[in-house]
Amino acid sequence: MDEVTVVVAHSERATLRVGDVFLKVDADQARIFAEVEAMSLAPVPTPEVLWCKPPVLALAALPGTTLGRLGGPATGSPAAWATAGAAIRKLHDAPLPPRHGRAGRSSDALAAELDDECDTLAADGILPADLIARNRRVAEAALRPWTPAFTHGDLQIAHVFVDADEVTGIIDWSEAGQGDALYDLATFTLGHEEHLDDVIAGYGTDVDLEVIHGWWSLRSLLAVRWLIEHGFDPFAPGCEVDVLRSRM
Repeated sequence: MDEVTVVVAHSERATLRVGDVFLKVDADQARIFAEVEAMSLAPVPTPEVLWCKPPVLALAALPGTTLGRLGGPATGSPAAWATAGAAIRKLHDAPLPPRHGRAGRSSDALAAELDDECDTLAADGILPADLIARNRRVAEAALRPWTPAFTHGDLQIAHVFVDADEVTGIIDWSEAGQGDALYDLATFTLGHEEHLDDVIAGYGTDVDLEVIHGWWSLRSLLAVRWLIEHGFDPFAPGCEVDVLRSRM
């Protein structure tokens, strides 16, 4: 009998694996419908939808393995990372989906959220003031006009599967929509800066590295407190706080 494995779980959603089936349970049913829609529109490999009965979405497992995870060792050859970069470019060049995604928040809204979060991190003593101030300055580079692209919105390396240097599928599309393409590239390389050149080589166009660095700082600053409150550890080696320290 197949065992039930908890892949990730917190108060907003949970993902379970039973054999070759993943069951995603989401308190926000709109995110489930958004995920199914995004996968139907994306021009890259995605999991097969077995059935959808909100609040549960059943997906078939993908072949291959991920390139690693934040806080863990990266795997895969430079060619595999470049292939992933090419797949990301193919997504970004696709016709725009109908809705805005997580990567599509306005610069004004992000700046206000970032300022509030930095104030809270400092007031509660969660992070040193100089670490917050330095990364707030770095994050400024991400707060600029951008041309909308079809973005994944949560393109962690744990969401991209490869086999024999080929992308076999990308999972977790609930945050997808119109957004800033460099947000995806920054999310994919977060904590694995050593592979950024490989990804850009596969992406096939010039990328503003200051904006990538800005997104690393911005995403990490906004994530620290949420992660702590939901039972995760942003202070673990290689995770968000180490990403912030790398900008010092």
